[in-house]
Amino acid sequence: MQYFREMGATKMVPRYTYDDYKNWEGNWELINGIPFAMSPAPQPKHQRISANLQAEFRMFLKKCDVCTVYGPIDYKISDETVLQPDMLIVCGEITKQYLDFAPSLVVEILSPSTASKDRLYKFECYQKQGIPYYLIVDPESEEVNVYELRDGIYSEAASAKDFQHHFNFPEACTADINFSEIWQ
Repeated sequence: MQYFREMGATKMVPRYTYDDYKNWEGNWELINGIPFAMSPAPQPKHQRISANLQAEFRMFLKKCDVCTVYGPIDYKISDETVLQPDMLIVCGEITKQYLDFAPSLVVEILSPSTASKDRLYKFECYQKQGIPYYLIVDPESEEVNVYELRDGIYSEAASAKDFQHHFNFPEACTADINFSEIWQ
């Protein structure tokens, strides 16, 4: 249990774990023991951008034996934190029902209900986990922010609507993504 003070009164907030989370129906994320519903379902534009971005990365990583592009899967960071990025690139074998090690790249596509969580909490969380690339995609402005981990800190490598960016992954796997292709 976690305690919060609200207007002079103490309020108990239950904390949940992965064992609770895996039995819930619907789409959820668990952040520091607190559940967040992933609803309503993403809008069509969000899903189109996600599919196009996955296709762009898959095109370059087809011949890479170690890196795989995934849509949302459970990324278990701790027993009390399980996230579902919109897209991940995992370089290595997933041997459990969830990902339990840092992926090489994560993508969050903003929606009105998740934008602040994606820009603040997840930014810090992914940085702390040592994920080499974090992409934030804004469907409204049609802009992509590419963050690269340098000395343990994310630094913005690019931010625009239409640009090309080079990504290096393990085992000499690379991708040159033309972001102008994802909006159509």
